[in-house]
Amino acid sequence: MNVLVTLNSKYLKPLKVMLKSLFLNNLQETFTIYLMHSSIKKQELEDLDQYVQHHGSTLKVILMEDRFFQNAPILLHYTKEMYYRLLAFKFLPQDLERILYLDPDLLVINPVRGLYETDLGDNLYAAAYHDIGAISEINKIRFYPYGIEAYHNSGVLLMNLNQQRKSIDEKEIFEFVEKHRSTLIMPDQDIMNALYAKEILSLDEKIYNYDARYFQYYKLKTNGAWDMDYLIYHTVIIHFCGKKKPWHKSYNGKFHSLYKHYEKLALQINAL
Repeated sequence: MNVLVTLNSKYLKPLKVMLKSLFLNNLQETFTIYLMHSSIKKQELEDLDQYVQHHGSTLKVILMEDRFFQNAPILLHYTKEMYYRLLAFKFLPQDLERILYLDPDLLVINPVRGLYETDLGDNLYAAAYHDIGAISEINKIRFYPYGIEAYHNSGVLLMNLNQQRKSIDEKEIFEFVEKHRSTLIMPDQDIMNALYAKEILSLDEKIYNYDARYFQYYKLKTNGAWDMDYLIYHTVIIHFCGKKKPWHKSYNGKFHSLYKHYEKLALQINAL
């Protein structure tokens, strides 16, 4: 399976934790991890390469020129590298038909094969939207001119690379960034939804992009069915959305212990 990540050096440790969870819960799979970056040091890349090889998978590095999204707005914990996923189809090998993009701030706790083999049809992406009352309504208002029915999260994206090569005009992306730079709140995510909302296949957020902040919400929404036991066996990806991250000492979210478990396993590899 092909997996895409786009980040800088600050997210290498969380990346290793995410990959550890991916490898451990997909033992029958081998992965090719494509890393798009513009500033990670050679020694750091060599260390990551050894880490990935240790787990029987392959790392392929794509160095991006600084000119791509050099002047795009960057907010809070977001980085320039987040934009790279929007142009991934251009820089990935042309024989790749699909790839699974994963943010580093998540855990993969069950097999991803079912997600990876999702029938995309002519859609550009498959992604989940977080149907949280107030947030959902605010995003509908923000994107009213574009007529979107759902605001999809860009942290987990199954990408239809063949269709993207046919349909996506990179000039349109750059023009959108320039025109709306002062109003982008979640930059790459805003762009993806504004330009391609009608070409995104919706996934079940509880399975493929479970927002770690809303355990009680999901449980109530399903009349108690999606409790911790059910989640552990059925949710594939837990996403630590927002600015509070589980690798911060001040974090006290519901899944902190679970994250620390995988973090410890990832660090043990480094000690070998």
